[in-house]
Amino acid sequence: MKKAALHNLGCKVNAYETEAMQEMLENAGYEIVPFKEGADIYIINTCTVTNIADRKSRQMLHRARKMNPDAVVVAAGCYVQAQDGKEIDPCIDIVLGNNHKKDLIKILEDYDLKRSAEKTAAECEAEAPRAVAEIEDINQTHEYEKLHLTKPGDHTRAYIKVQDGCSQFCTYCIIPYARGRVRSREQEDVVSEVKSLAANGYQEVVLTGIHLSSYGIDFDGERHLLDLIRAVHEVEGIVRIRLGSLEPGIITSDFASELSRLPKICPHFHLSLQSGCDAVLKRMNRHYTSAEYYEKCCILRKYFEDPALTTDVIVGFPGETEEEFRQSLAFVDKVDFYETHIFKYSKREGTKAARMDGQIDEQVKTARSAEMIELDKKKRNAYEQRFIGKTVDVLVEEDALVNGKKVQTGHTKEYIKIAVESSENLKNRIVKVQIENDSQIIR
Repeated sequence: MKKAALHNLGCKVNAYETEAMQEMLENAGYEIVPFKEGADIYIINTCTVTNIADRKSRQMLHRARKMNPDAVVVAAGCYVQAQDGKEIDPCIDIVLGNNHKKDLIKILEDYDLKRSAEKTAAECEAEAPRAVAEIEDINQTHEYEKLHLTKPGDHTRAYIKVQDGCSQFCTYCIIPYARGRVRSREQEDVVSEVKSLAANGYQEVVLTGIHLSSYGIDFDGERHLLDLIRAVHEVEGIVRIRLGSLEPGIITSDFASELSRLPKICPHFHLSLQSGCDAVLKRMNRHYTSAEYYEKCCILRKYFEDPALTTDVIVGFPGETEEEFRQSLAFVDKVDFYETHIFKYSKREGTKAARMDGQIDEQVKTARSAEMIELDKKKRNAYEQRFIGKTVDVLVEEDALVNGKKVQTGHTKEYIKIAVESSENLKNRIVKVQIENDSQIIR
């Protein structure tokens, strides 16, 4: 039995695809082993969102080769897709572009047959290129890559990929070139997977995609995310539904009103912001103003009681003046997010922003990031404090050691992490917990 080790880099979509590849390998008779020495096959699902992600992808590929020089090293996903098969690193045996992960088993079998047939003594000493590339022009495909999961790594929460690709072309982002245009998964296929997960005991699902808000526009030009959510809501056994990152444009009174009527929906919404300054948003090619964004937050708060609103913010985008940063900081303060994920702008070669004038000094970016982080800590603490004294439903997930005490931890519907004290094993159960003091909230 051959031993396979997998390593994931990047987003939740990548994580889903890595778990799907692992399940394919298990079903084909491979033994899954830790990403350490001794594997026969190493599969790295790469990321290319920043130059740093590129570097980490290369490092993991070289690490795999060093762990077993005779192993088959597979480079999958966005980093190699963005490279378009050019200048393949000699440490790689198989390049698996996006939309070809579903073919993993056949590609491995074909490669093994080919290597066995060609491995003569002379070829063993040669230093010819080794890689086999399975890659296509991702910007020309309309096919959604069919992957399926029945048992993800997390035994209480399952991330489900329902959409791939992006057609927004933000000036800082390479993803449309690595993932291609919007491609949506058929609703029936999603529901089938959710039913399988529910049958295996999962109670919470997270619908995710590269640009989730665009789900279904490739079907007939209309968004169909709400239709998909309604269908998943009908699956028996699923008690919680979370949504991945949403674009502000999808939030309307009708959309929020309909969601609020679905009791399984978690009041936890991640609305991508990137900047609170209109001039910076325009340079980023974001398709909204700060006023429009704020209106969307107000809509969600109208239909949900104290929802957890989270976001992403980039500081130090090319040309960002001190005044523009102050506008962004003030806007984040005004919206009153539960959590803000702060990123220092990282130049990504191949994007318009990388060629823009006014690149910001790294020390300035670091200082601005620190200010935004301090604001985030203040806001996060204030939001969590509002739950002191309340009784909440917690989906218990795992054992933990908190302040020297053995507890079990889980999340509320708002995604606040809570410590639960009990001698009983509560994993994968939803329990009512009264938050009596701050020590029960895990940060």
